[in-house]
Amino acid sequence: MAALVIRKRLENFLTAHHQRRPLMYNGKHDIREKVADMITWSQAKIKAFQKALLDWYDQEGRDLPWRQDHDPYHVMVSELMLQQTQVQTVIPYYQRFIGQFPTVQALAEADEADVLKAWEGLGYYSRAKNLQGAAKQLMADYNGEWPHTAKELQELRGIGPYTAGAIASIAFNQVEPAIDGNAFRVFARLFKIDADIAKPQSREIFDEVIRAVLPQDRPGDFNQAVMDLGSTYMSAKDPDPAHSPVAQFDQSYLDDEVLAYPVKSKKQSRL
Repeated sequence: MAALVIRKRLENFLTAHHQRRPLMYNGKHDIREKVADMITWSQAKIKAFQKALLDWYDQEGRDLPWRQDHDPYHVMVSELMLQQTQVQTVIPYYQRFIGQFPTVQALAEADEADVLKAWEGLGYYSRAKNLQGAAKQLMADYNGEWPHTAKELQELRGIGPYTAGAIASIAFNQVEPAIDGNAFRVFARLFKIDADIAKPQSREIFDEVIRAVLPQDRPGDFNQAVMDLGSTYMSAKDPDPAHSPVAQFDQSYLDDEVLAYPVKSKKQSRL
C-alpha cells in the first residue's frame, strides 16, 4: 500500500512537471526514468530506514547548544549563523549572541550597531541584518507570534526554503524537509539520483523524494539526523559509508559509486 501511495504522489508530481516542461537529467533522461529506485521502497523498508537513522541520531547526534530546546528563535539564529560558516566556529558566537539578545523582542529592539558588533568575525554581515529584520517583522507583523508553516516562514526577511523547513520541522513538528548541501548529498547517494544539484529545478525532485521517507512523528529530528549524517559518514570528502548507520540503504555504496554523487555541474567561467 505504501509503495502505491508513494508511486501515486510521484506520478502526480512528475506528470505536472512533464506537462509544464520536460525537466532533464544531464540532457538525456526525464524525471520519470530517474525516480524509479525511489518507488521500490516498501513501507517496511521506509520504516526500517527511519528507525536506523533516528536510533543512530538518538545515540550519536551532535550535542549542539541550539539543540537543547525547540525554540524557533534559537533555530533561526543558528541556521543563519551556519550559512557559510563551520559548526565549531559558530558555537561560541551563538552562545554570546543569545546571551546578549535572548529573545526575538530583544533582537528587534537592539541597535543595529550592537547586532553587527556581536556578529563581528563571522563575516557576511547581511545575515545579521536579515536576522534582525526578521525579528522586527515578527514583532511588527505577527505580534511576536511565530508562523508555523514553511510557506509563512519564508515571508520573513532572509528566510529561504531550507531555513524555513528547518524551523518548521524542528520547532513546530511540521512534516517539511530541510534541503541543504548535506541533504542533497545524502539522498543523491541513497537513491543514486543524478539530477544536477546546481540547477534550481533539482530541488523540487529532492523535495518530493525526501517527503516520501520523512517520518510524520519526528520530522525535525530526521532533518537534523540527515545534517549529521552528511557531515560524517556521508561527507563530501573522505566519506565512510561502510560504517554508516544506513549503509544497507545506500545504493551508491552498495554499487561502489559513492563519490559519483551528488552530480553538480561547474559554473561556466565568463570570458
